[in-house]
Amino acid sequence: MSNPVTYRLEDSVASIVMDDGKVNVMSLQMTRALNAALDRAGADKAVVLLTGRPGVFSAGFDLSVLGVGGDDARRMVKAGFELAERVLSFPAPVVIACTGHAVAMGAFLLLSGDVRLAAAGHFKIGANEVAIGLTMPHFGIEICRQRLAPAHFNRAVINSEMYSPDQAAIAGFVDRIIPATELLSEALDAARTLGKLNMAVHTATKLRARSQALKSIREAIELDSSSIGLASAQSNR
Repeated sequence: MSNPVTYRLEDSVASIVMDDGKVNVMSLQMTRALNAALDRAGADKAVVLLTGRPGVFSAGFDLSVLGVGGDDARRMVKAGFELAERVLSFPAPVVIACTGHAVAMGAFLLLSGDVRLAAAGHFKIGANEVAIGLTMPHFGIEICRQRLAPAHFNRAVINSEMYSPDQAAIAGFVDRIIPATELLSEALDAARTLGKLNMAVHTATKLRARSQALKSIREAIELDSSSIGLASAQSNR
């Protein structure tokens, strides 16, 4: 697809939809398109509603690029991590409607939303890095630590346990499970409700409450960038 992300503004809610026609891989094209959409939402002073295509929120990084390695893989990984950090610290509320599977980087992005709703169904949510032979990056550990229930942190991070939507709500990947046919309307209602908040106060409180987590996440991104030989000053926005 020429652009895997669409943007629509209505009633001060910016609906950002990921749809690459497949499994919404977090490619460089996808992260750049998402950053551009977030730029528009910021300019529009809108609450963000981020969602995916039916059945799939995101299956994570593009494994065809990751498997080859090199500069493209390094840039893609850092761009994905920085995108999640941006969502976690975004000045306006961010509602995420998880339309299906959310795996690895898809789950990390899910963990960054302010309100996270997931469609009921036979979907998998979680971080599968260890299961596919990858040492969990520092970033993945910190993004999971700031949101997952303590009893599930080791199970999700170290044991690569994958969760159904109902289980994911208990673990802390999502807040509520909604019938798939009602997901988008519920997410839109949540976004509109959040839009009634005092935005300056929301932003200040979000940054204060997440200050330590954001500090740890930013340090983790730098550590991961160094370990894969990517200059920390490089940006993909």
